[in-house]
Amino acid sequence: MDVLEIDDGLWRWTAHHPEWDEDVGCTYVETPDGAVLIDPLVPPEDTAKFWKALDRDVKRMKGRVHVLVTVFWHARSAAEMRERYDARIWAPKAGKAAIARRTGAVTDPFAIGDELPGGIAAHRTARAAEVVYWIPEHSALVPGDVLIADGKGGAKMCPESWLPAKTSHRDLAASLRPLLDLPVRRILLSHGRPVVTGGGRALARALEL
Repeated sequence: MDVLEIDDGLWRWTAHHPEWDEDVGCTYVETPDGAVLIDPLVPPEDTAKFWKALDRDVKRMKGRVHVLVTVFWHARSAAEMRERYDARIWAPKAGKAAIARRTGAVTDPFAIGDELPGGIAAHRTARAAEVVYWIPEHSALVPGDVLIADGKGGAKMCPESWLPAKTSHRDLAASLRPLLDLPVRRILLSHGRPVVTGGGRALARALEL
């Protein structure tokens, strides 16, 4: 487990994903509505330490916990969060059924434009059941699978093989281009190293065709 404080109240941690046999990134943000965890995975390599730290933070946040899921592949430990903290689980309506199968329940299905905890916003992607989250307070984007690390400190679009049939990189870029209007500073990627500065430039390069 690798833990990184991105900003005051914004943290990213990694956990080893047994299905993928790789470390994946997860996001924790403190908001007026409580603790928000995006695509959380309890690190199997350091479970006790993780729960001890999160229990402390949740207590400080008065026990209010929200889990936001980008895509059903990233349901991860949402069910454990619900069992331990009675967390509310938020998921895009298009992905509700698949996410519910993996988490046991989706308490708060939402549509694009709906109000989410902490002023976080969801943006559509070319994968209908997947969203990208925008945390305005920290100028941070949190994608699921549509953007991944490029191995050079930036980001790139996911392989076309990850996209639905007849959906191309051109379609994905078009769906993500509205994000360029946001003052993006950070891109907290799930797959690979996060972009902690220059996020807007990294996003623009990622969407070039």
